[in-house]
Amino acid sequence: MRRQITKEVQRGDSRQPIATRPMPPRAILVGVEVDTAPSLWSIEDSLDELQQLAQTAGFEVVGCARQRLRSPHPATLIGRGKVEEIRALAADSRADLVIFDDELSPGQQRNLEEALKVAVIDRSQVILDVFADRARTREGQLQVELASYEYLLPRLTGAWTHLSRQYGRGGTRGGPGETQLEMDRRQVRQRIRDLKRQIERVRGQRELHRARRRERGLQVVALIGYTNAGKSTLFNALVHAGVPAHDRPFDTLDPTVRRLLLPSGRVALLSDTVGFIQKLPVALVAAFRATLEELESADVLVHVLDISHPRGYEQGQEVGKILADLGLATKPLVTALNKIDRLAGTSEGNGAPTGEVGMMLRALATHYPRAVPISAVRRWGLDRLTAAIEAALDDGNL
Repeated sequence: MRRQITKEVQRGDSRQPIATRPMPPRAILVGVEVDTAPSLWSIEDSLDELQQLAQTAGFEVVGCARQRLRSPHPATLIGRGKVEEIRALAADSRADLVIFDDELSPGQQRNLEEALKVAVIDRSQVILDVFADRARTREGQLQVELASYEYLLPRLTGAWTHLSRQYGRGGTRGGPGETQLEMDRRQVRQRIRDLKRQIERVRGQRELHRARRRERGLQVVALIGYTNAGKSTLFNALVHAGVPAHDRPFDTLDPTVRRLLLPSGRVALLSDTVGFIQKLPVALVAAFRATLEELESADVLVHVLDISHPRGYEQGQEVGKILADLGLATKPLVTALNKIDRLAGTSEGNGAPTGEVGMMLRALATHYPRAVPISAVRRWGLDRLTAAIEAALDDGNL
């Protein structure tokens, strides 16, 4: 569906078409608030985040719809009247697809595509698309491909007409997105088995690395946090790694490990990991098991929290929920309250929070163990942070 634009340029008596960059797919976002499933996030905040994800994946957002329901509709998630409203909106805005903020069942997706007459995807597919674009190492690519196939498998029905619509960057590029029309279920299941075997080999290699670390007595510190909280910037500030850090979701996908010098002079290993997000697809968490096992083997986790974000508290709660789901809730934790330089009332001399900002940070710190206000980009508070990390490592050895 991606449109190829041409411009006609007058040259003498002839007109010559000149190809320009294809237009991004036009998308409408749909959010649903269900009374029986309360959330820390408002529907507006969740849709704002979905819009950022969609734009990161290369979509142009041209419309938005929302609905509050007592319970989700089993066939279409949303009510019949809202379906008609969105179909009219899609036609008026010449939308190429509709993106739902909540995960759709295969049946709901098919029913919605038939009713709306455009391609329909959900937040999970957008996240997978962004991950496919971010994966650089072979390990990351394997894990994204596995998650993509496991997500797509139950959606492969009949002639796969609901997947035959092309909407540009959406979908899984470089993997199943290019071959899904030629594959049948048996071939997809075989590919999933092959990918799992390859990832098992990756897990074995990682376990060998962890065993060597234990033999050398090296302790591991892992950075965790909500996507775009500033983990890579902090990683670079602590170990001078030069890892690319951009203000966009999931900028870091492949884990990186460097040596971290602690205040006492001893050395630990610092690992930068993939960011978390609300409504993280189950298939993605399962596929990234090999990477997430690095968190299990870490001696201390450093939770990087964007204190300047208007939903920073909710993001922190989401990270805590995911850690609990992974069985890591009791792991020693240090919280870095990052980006204090963006707050009015922060001293520019040494980064010490003052006035109302200082009071707010102290109140927030009561919710998190070993909370340290920092600015990774300004390098404020890093000495206090490394001291807190070393203290947590020492406590873990008691």
